Amino acid sequence: MADPVEVFQADALAGTRHGFLGRRGGVSTGLVAGLNAGLGSPDEAQAVDQNRALALEAVASGCRLVSVYQVHSATCVTVAEPWSNLDRPQADALVTDRAGLALGIVTADCAPVLLADTQAGVIGAAHAGWKGAVAGVTDSTIAAMEALGARRGRIAAAVGPCIAQASYEVDCSFADRLRGDDPGNARFFAAGRPGHAWFDLELYVAQRLESAGIGRIERLGLDTYPDPARFFSYRRATHLGEPAYGRQLALIALA
Repeated sequence: MADPVEVFQADALAGTRHGFLGRRGGVSTGLVAGLNAGLGSPDEAQAVDQNRALALEAVASGCRLVSVYQVHSATCVTVAEPWSNLDRPQADALVTDRAGLALGIVTADCAPVLLADTQAGVIGAAHAGWKGAVAGVTDSTIAAMEALGARRGRIAAAVGPCIAQASYEVDCSFADRLRGDDPGNARFFAAGRPGHAWFDLELYVAQRLESAGIGRIERLGLDTYPDPARFFSYRRATHLGEPAYGRQLALIALA
């Protein structure tokens, strides 16, 4: 019997239907075995569709899943009506104030961020890899939520499973770039072997949210890299020389 779908939730988002999914459960096999939700992954389309349906049933039963074609940008789109998978816009975040829609983003080491202003009835979801995070994808998401009536002081946000600092080695040119943008960014790096450093993506994303004035921020502290039974990881697959990797889904819907 297949494992049940595993859902991670954040106390900060109480009052919304939400969940960060891992790879447990699902029908995919091989290198992407489990709950692979990546439409662009080398997996059977029918399996991916079934996995996304299982995830939706576990988190926001009865809702229509809406996602985007992720490109590591700071672009956020506002969703008024669902679209088909073939018509997904290129973006890395979504917001809505419409009931019956579940916003979804996929990750495989990047940080999934779910946001909600329950008083205004506005929700958002963002895919924050280092490129999107540095470019301001969370800032774009907050601005789009405000355009729908949210207030940043009321917005709660959760940063879900992503690659942790202990697993995320970068070269010093990247660290120097961020320190050049703001000397305070040095706190997101730990010294590594010569020419390298360890980057805390989760903390960086959380700090961007805090600097934007978000009222409550929760970090789940789950590292995708060292736990192949629970999470997909692009970097782990690369280090192992594997030709394919799956993606996990994060979902949020209005209650």
